[in-house]
Amino acid sequence: MLPAGSRLTHRDEFASVMRRGLRSGRPRLVVHLHRSSESDDGAARAGFVVSKAVGGAVVRHRVTRRLRHLVAPRLERLPAGSLLVVRALPPAAAATSAELAVDLDAAMSGAMRKLGTR
Repeated sequence: MLPAGSRLTHRDEFASVMRRGLRSGRPRLVVHLHRSSESDDGAARAGFVVSKAVGGAVVRHRVTRRLRHLVAPRLERLPAGSLLVVRALPPAAAATSAELAVDLDAAMSGAMRKLGTR
C-alpha cells in the first residue's frame, strides 16, 4: 500500500507533472516524472491515471491496485522531491502483474535516464 504522504492527490499536481515532466512510454503504461525544485526536501510521491479506455470500474480498480503495489517499493529509487504519474493504457487491463512490473521498470529507467541528462 502507498502511504498517504506518498500520494499525489490534487488535480493541479497531476497536471503539472504531466505537462512539465519527462515522459517514458511502454506498451501498457506511460510514466511522467518531474523533479520539482520547491519539493526537493520531501519524499517522492506518485499518482495514477487509469481512464475508462482501460475498462469498466472493476478492471480500472484492479489495474490501479496492481500499479500501486508495484510503485510503492520503487519510490525509494527516485530522487527526493520527485513526482511520478503512472498512466495506464488499454492493454494494461489484460496484463499480469509481472508484465506491468517489467513495463514499469523500463519506463521508470527511461525517465530517470532522461532526468539525468537534463
